[in-house]
Amino acid sequence: MHFDTRAIHDGFDPQKHFGAVNPPVFLSSTFAQTAPGKHQGFDYARSGNPTRQALEGVLASIENGTRGLAFSSGVGATDCVLKLLNAGEHVVVADDVYGGTFRIFDKTFKRFGVEFTFVDTTNVANIKSAFTPKTRMLFLESPSNPLLKVADISAAATIAREFGALTIVDNTFATPYLQNPLDLGADVVLHSATKYLGGHSDVVLGALVTKDEKLGQKLSFNQNASGAVPGALDCYLVHRGIKTLGVRVERSCDNAERVVQFLSKHSKVKKIYYPALPFHKNHDIARRQMKRFGAMISFEINGSVADGVKVVSGRKVWTLGESLGGVESLLEHPASMTHASIPPEMRKEIGLDDGLIRLSVGIEHVDDLIEDLAAGLASF
Repeated sequence: MHFDTRAIHDGFDPQKHFGAVNPPVFLSSTFAQTAPGKHQGFDYARSGNPTRQALEGVLASIENGTRGLAFSSGVGATDCVLKLLNAGEHVVVADDVYGGTFRIFDKTFKRFGVEFTFVDTTNVANIKSAFTPKTRMLFLESPSNPLLKVADISAAATIAREFGALTIVDNTFATPYLQNPLDLGADVVLHSATKYLGGHSDVVLGALVTKDEKLGQKLSFNQNASGAVPGALDCYLVHRGIKTLGVRVERSCDNAERVVQFLSKHSKVKKIYYPALPFHKNHDIARRQMKRFGAMISFEINGSVADGVKVVSGRKVWTLGESLGGVESLLEHPASMTHASIPPEMRKEIGLDDGLIRLSVGIEHVDDLIEDLAAGLASF
């Protein structure tokens, strides 16, 4: 079946729930047993819940996997996958990963003896040269946050396999509608489902998907052992959001392409980061491995940091906020918001300019978005 059909129907059978079209919200922390160890598939909600099971089923389906797991946040999902490692093992990481990912790697797992090397993953040679005999994992974002760097997932995963390492791909920006990393050779796909999967800025949730059953069992053990699981209502909200993922992403992509056209002609914009642009590094790879180029845009202005603050402040349609992927359009200043946890010298090294502005283009009328953005650019 096609993506949009699976997004609506997979993971839940109405006939097993009195014909209910939507998954019921099971607000139960425990489940009755007929005898010790004998139950109807669920005993305690940390280990499993019918509403969560429905969500995990559709997550597996839309990423072309066999095992989906839901978490209380995207960082919770990241924590789970890093717990596959042992002290002394090594991870190769994309150099401009989300600030929260950098923080948990550098400030938490590093203390426990896991080693990290951050490299520009747009070049597969950089990836290969960073591998050591201790490398057990390659962690990618493609497109990345916030510079929209595109990695050749298939080539990168091939290198990882040669070294006996797992490839993890954060697919939050692309969504399963635009890109399926498991089909490109990745071992695990990660999502902040808070973003496009939920789509309405009303829930925090994370997800992992894999095709490998043994790997799925290990991740499921970590999920249950660490306990960073979502509540039933959160699962219901994300499941509901997934049903409209395709139509929302299509509209957001349409709007993003128009916004990029506007920015490309504006005298105060000096650089645009968007994979659809022919001069964007690895544009050809993005064209090959993505259905469309997404609705995330970053750009630099011909002005100071203070000017950038003026652009993002006081907008009437765009909302100043740190998240992304909702129906509403958001804009933010990464250096002082989402990526403030990355040291200034590292931001400079990877090209994250202090005047960079990141846009998450929603589904409002695009003319209103452009008019409001023009007002922001006219403020300095």
